Amino acid sequence: MFQVRIHGRGGQGVVTAAELLSVAAFAEGRHAQAFPSFGSERTGAPVVAFCRIADVAIRLREPVLSPDAIIVQDLTLFEAMDVFAGLKDGGYVLLNAPSGPAELGIGERLRRYLPGHVATVPASELAERHIGRPVPNAALLGAFAALTGVVSVDSVLAAIRGRFGDGLVEGNLAAAAEACDLVHAELGSRSHA
Repeated sequence: MFQVRIHGRGGQGVVTAAELLSVAAFAEGRHAQAFPSFGSERTGAPVVAFCRIADVAIRLREPVLSPDAIIVQDLTLFEAMDVFAGLKDGGYVLLNAPSGPAELGIGERLRRYLPGHVATVPASELAERHIGRPVPNAALLGAFAALTGVVSVDSVLAAIRGRFGDGLVEGNLAAAAEACDLVHAELGSRSHA
């Protein structure tokens, strides 16, 4: 079973990201579940959502405490909580950030993760450019597909097509595809370094 924990703030599409990821996995013939955990339901409040993907039925129902991957949609959460808590050795880290981990001051913290398992993507900027709002969820899912290979980017794009209406679908598709390309380029440049 592959378990994902998504950290963000209300209004950033955290819950939708988990749902889309589960739909992408389901489209590939796998079992999946997605569910949120949040306190106050207001814009800007911390939100955590979870997604599990497996080849067999999933019977667990509790929050993901030992994720295989984390997606951090808002870097201000580093000050509010330990977003890395429980992340498995060899896990994946995807950050919504305009610069790399070293520039963010967390390079040392990420040293314990394998090369090619950490990526940053300016997802909010991509969303702003493609849909006119800084909602990073779709872009981060495109990046997640490229980083982990747990689901294909085609399945992510299909899930986006099925979720968003005409006014948002094309922009979210473009943001996800561009984020996927950015991660492929980032990982490719590291392998040649």
